Amino acid sequence: MNRVSLAGMLCMALILAACGGKKDADKAERITVPKDPFPSTYAAYPNDPVFISNATIIDGEGALIEKGSLLIVDGKISAIGKDLEAPADAQKIDASGRWVTPGIIDNHSHLGAYPSPGVSSLSDGNEISAPVTAEVWVEHSVWPQDPGFTRALAGGITSLQILPGSANLFGGRGVVLKNVPSRTVQGMKFPGAPYTLKMACGENPKRVYGYGGGRYPGGAPYSRMGNVAGYRAAWIQAADYKRKWDKYEAEGGDAPTRDLELDTLKGVLDGDILVHMHCYRADEMAQVMDISKEFGYKVTAFHHAVEAYKIADKLAEYGACSSMWADWWGFKMEAYDGIKENIPLVHKAGACAIVHSDSEVGIQRLNQEAAKAWADGKKIGINIPEEEAWQWLSLNPAKSLGIDTKTGSLVPGKMADVVLWSGNPFSVYSKADQVYIDGALMYDRSDAAHRPVSDFELGQPGEGDLK
Repeated sequence: MNRVSLAGMLCMALILAACGGKKDADKAERITVPKDPFPSTYAAYPNDPVFISNATIIDGEGALIEKGSLLIVDGKISAIGKDLEAPADAQKIDASGRWVTPGIIDNHSHLGAYPSPGVSSLSDGNEISAPVTAEVWVEHSVWPQDPGFTRALAGGITSLQILPGSANLFGGRGVVLKNVPSRTVQGMKFPGAPYTLKMACGENPKRVYGYGGGRYPGGAPYSRMGNVAGYRAAWIQAADYKRKWDKYEAEGGDAPTRDLELDTLKGVLDGDILVHMHCYRADEMAQVMDISKEFGYKVTAFHHAVEAYKIADKLAEYGACSSMWADWWGFKMEAYDGIKENIPLVHKAGACAIVHSDSEVGIQRLNQEAAKAWADGKKIGINIPEEEAWQWLSLNPAKSLGIDTKTGSLVPGKMADVVLWSGNPFSVYSKADQVYIDGALMYDRSDAAHRPVSDFELGQPGEGDLK
C-alpha cells in the first residue's frame, strides 16, 4: 500500500513538474516583435553653460521678450526671462540688437535619402517597386555625409524628419533626426521620437502604377478611386494581422508569421507610429480623414496640403496639422488651386500650420519661407504676431512628430535647441549667427572651427561654404 501510494505520488509529481515545465517553456518562448530594433545612439555633444542677454527672444509658444535673457545648463533650457543673473561659470553672450528663437524643425525633408549631390547612385528615397511598401524604413537609405545637412544647419535647422518619396500609397517609415554630424544614422536619430509612416494620395501613386511605366494599361491603382481601394485593402489586412497578434499576446499558442509590411501598419493601428500623408486637394484630405475613422487610426499631418485653406475648420476639428509650402502652387493640376495665403488662413482657423521645405535648397532658408507666408497673410488683413507665427517652424512641427515635450520651444527643462540670429529672423537680411543643439555650439558663422564639413566635402570646390 505504501509502495503504491509512494509510486502514485511520484508519478503525480512528475506530471505536475512536466506541466509546470511546459508552461514555463511556453512563457520563455513567447515571441515579441521589437518596436525599435535600430535604436538611437545619439548623445549630445559636449557643452558648457551659456548665458545670452539683451536679446529679443521668441519663445516658440507665442511670447516675445524684449531685452531678455536665456540660460542654458547641461544641454537644457534652464531659465528664460528678464533680469536674470548669469552664473559665474557660464559663457556670456551680449546679444544686443539680435534675436533668439527655438531651433527650426523641418518635418518634411529628404536629405540623406535624396542627398545633394543629386546623382542617381545616391537616389534612395523611394522604393517604387509596389504601391504598398510599408516594409521599408527610410533610415536604411540615409547617407549621413550628405552636405545638405550642414547647409541646413547654417539655416537654423536643429531637427528634421526624413521621409520616403511619394510614389506609393504607403511609402514606408520616416525617421526624425538631430541635425548633428555623425558616422551613422543611429547617431543622428532623435531619442524617443516615434516612427512615422509616409502615405500619399492623388496624382503621384496613380500615375506611377496606373500607367505601368508608360505602357497602357498598367497596374493598380489607375485612378483616385483605385487609390482609396488600395488604402482600404491594406488596412483590412493590417486589422486582421493585429487581431492575430493581440490574441496571441493574450492567450499564447502559435505565434502569427511576422510580416514587415504589416508590422508597420499594425504599429499605426496600435498608436505607436504617426501617419504623415502627402495630399494636395481638400476633397481628398476629407476622404482620407473618413478612411482613418473607418479603421481607427489618425493622420497626424497632411503634407503639401495646398488646398488646406478650403477645409481649415475641418482640419482643426479633426486635429491634423497641415505641413505646407509658402508659395509652391500651380505646377500640376492638383496644385492648381493653391494660394499664397494658405498658411495664415489655416492658422486663423485654429488649425495646426507648419512651414516645410521638401527641398535641399528651401531647407536652408525656412525662416524666409515663413516670413513670406506671414507677409501674404498680412496683405489680406490677417495680422499674426511674428512671435506667434514662429510656431509654424518649431512647436507645431514638433507636435506633428511627437517630440513637443522635448523640443520646439524655449521652456525650462526642454532641449536647448537654440538659434541666435543677426537680426529679426523674418527679415531676408538676417542670418543664423550661432546654432546650439542640446546646448552644444554646432554652428558659428564667425568661426570656421564651428562649421562642420563632411568627409565627402573635403577637397571639393566650395568646401565649407556658408551658402
